[in-house]
Amino acid sequence: MFSKFTSILQHAVEALAPSLPLQEDFVYHWKAITHYYIETSDDKAPVTDTNIPSHLEQMLDILTQEESERESGETGPCMEYLLHHKILETLFTLGKADCPPGMKQQVLSFYTKLLGRIHQPLLPHINVHRPVQKLIRLCGEILAAPTENEEIQFLCIVCAKLKQDPYLVNFFLENKVKRPDPKRPGVEGVREDLASPDTGQPQAEGQAAESPEEPKSAAAQSNNYNIVTSLLNLTKSPDGRIVVKACEGLMLLVSLPEPAAAKCLTENTELCELLTDRLSAFYKALPMSMDPLDIETVESVNWGLDVYNMKDDAAIFTGKRALISFLSWLDYCDQLIKEAQKTAAAVLAKAVRERFFVAVMEPQLMQTSEVGILTSTALLNRIIRQVTSEALLQDMVYFLLGEEKGPETLASIAQNPLRHRLIEHCDHLSDEISIMTLRLFEQLIQKPNQHILHSLMLRSLEERNYLENKPQEEREPVENGQPHDFIDLEEDPLFVDDFSPENRLSSPDWLSNSPTHSPYHAKPDGKTEVHKIVNSFLCLVPDEAKSSSHVEGTGYDTYLRDAHRQFRDYCGICQRWDWRGTPKAMEKCDLDSPFFEGHFLKVLFDRMGRILDQPYDVNLHVTSVLSKLSLLPHPHIHEYLLDPYINLGPGCRSLFSVIVRVVGDLMLRIQRIPDFTPKLLLVRKRLLGLEPEGLNIDHMTLLEGVIVLEEFCKELAAIAFVKFHASASTSP
Repeated sequence: MFSKFTSILQHAVEALAPSLPLQEDFVYHWKAITHYYIETSDDKAPVTDTNIPSHLEQMLDILTQEESERESGETGPCMEYLLHHKILETLFTLGKADCPPGMKQQVLSFYTKLLGRIHQPLLPHINVHRPVQKLIRLCGEILAAPTENEEIQFLCIVCAKLKQDPYLVNFFLENKVKRPDPKRPGVEGVREDLASPDTGQPQAEGQAAESPEEPKSAAAQSNNYNIVTSLLNLTKSPDGRIVVKACEGLMLLVSLPEPAAAKCLTENTELCELLTDRLSAFYKALPMSMDPLDIETVESVNWGLDVYNMKDDAAIFTGKRALISFLSWLDYCDQLIKEAQKTAAAVLAKAVRERFFVAVMEPQLMQTSEVGILTSTALLNRIIRQVTSEALLQDMVYFLLGEEKGPETLASIAQNPLRHRLIEHCDHLSDEISIMTLRLFEQLIQKPNQHILHSLMLRSLEERNYLENKPQEEREPVENGQPHDFIDLEEDPLFVDDFSPENRLSSPDWLSNSPTHSPYHAKPDGKTEVHKIVNSFLCLVPDEAKSSSHVEGTGYDTYLRDAHRQFRDYCGICQRWDWRGTPKAMEKCDLDSPFFEGHFLKVLFDRMGRILDQPYDVNLHVTSVLSKLSLLPHPHIHEYLLDPYINLGPGCRSLFSVIVRVVGDLMLRIQRIPDFTPKLLLVRKRLLGLEPEGLNIDHMTLLEGVIVLEEFCKELAAIAFVKFHASASTSP
């Protein structure tokens, strides 16, 4: 009670007294604090019952006012006093002892406000950054401490200052060998120091400026990065707001460009362990069995906005809360690696690969339980969809597909067990697993990573050894005249708009340098050539097996629009890839080496060959993957998947040759099915929802397969035309 009365009286006296010059006022408030420690013997009264908080706030106000009255960057006498008399060092000691109780909070708040309000650079001063370092070490020491809020505010303001001037981080990389502290520890020693007369003399020249020894110690092999350690400790707080703030601080620190800091961050802190251990823990907390649809459709997550209601989540589906927690932390890892300095990003991504993907996910993907395979594949699909950082994507791709770059052979397909297993799962006995794995690869080939396409396709097509290696005079003549229902697509009004100059693609090189085609259909202007290719696909399915012309809205123009949009998207993705060396000239190709289409295309072609005997949903996903591969702007892919006229070598197959065999099989089967065309039309209308479900129709799988086949051929024709037109319209 007495202390409160004293405080009121003091404020009254201050209000009546004439205003002192700023420096005198500043010294007065500091002396008032020091006298408290000299004169008071009661250490147990909380700091809020003293005048200390008020004096500290007055000191901050004076420093702020002083700076505002001076030219930018000029240090005033109050700030000089604070620096020369090691006020921050003294406050640190009082805060560490927490004397009186609550003093640590006051000191943290003072440091935070000082760094936040003062614009001139303070951290380069040894009498600022050294006590700041010491205070950093006190943060995060005790979990759920009453000072957590002040600790995180202090750490975040330091991080913000380092972000403004990244070089300053070198002052915060401390040599692990502790230097002896000449100061006596504890409050008693401080009391004696405070009682001794203050000469006010500045210290030796250079000590108030930069500390030349500090940056040198940053080059040492073993440094402490205490601000990272403190933030990592605070990420374990039970208070979600503290965790988010700590994560934000780490995000700022990993982005600093200083190489010494990046090295210290990855080698001398537990950041890699925190990221991967928490990711693994969240993954292991997921239910063993989850509906793939739930995994796919759960709302997109943002690591800093993970607000939830446990009861509502459980009511939607079991495991939703655990799934959101996992995806939220994955998002944080992804964003952190995206923001990180390049070498740090590579180390962090490699840690996620080794400690999470290989150690935790791979056993799940390699298991034999169908339920487990389905759940883990659905989760992997969601992970692939979510990852956007270049470094993490690269390591994830290496985890899934391996790092091999040489040609694939039939004997080598099992060298990478996970890659082999995933591709085999595209042709699994379980249709659900097949569909989910096909969707995974469909997602993967749309990611902006060159190695994906190289591993799955291009390394098998590099030598173009799918072509027949015979002199021209030994080849048999090819007869393929103009089809009777030739369509002049150049006159289609759709393309007057779609391929106007402002909409043309800006990457024509891949196709304007296309491989030399067979001499049997090449024309100087190329127009007849593309029309023959387009019509070869459009006329593959016999008329009696076509049904789209009888149903409105299933025309070819829809595929043209979609192909134009998708191809432009793919060109945007592939624009910066080094495909300038293609196409490979025939004389440089090793046409004598045995051709193997690669494990991935082998499985897709095998499934395509069974399109008349597979479920409708499986066929949709097989053709979807093949159409996306066909859209890729690479001349070897274009030649191999979209040119019906290439001369295949013995035993080689292309996409067109696979479809030709399917059509041959279909023509034999049509003869054995009465009322084939009316049944086909009825099935199409049912699939479109134009007819209600009724009695079962015989040969339903075959009829659905024929419909998918017709649509796929139209899609391939549209892709071939769009790719040709994009090249022709941008050629000089």
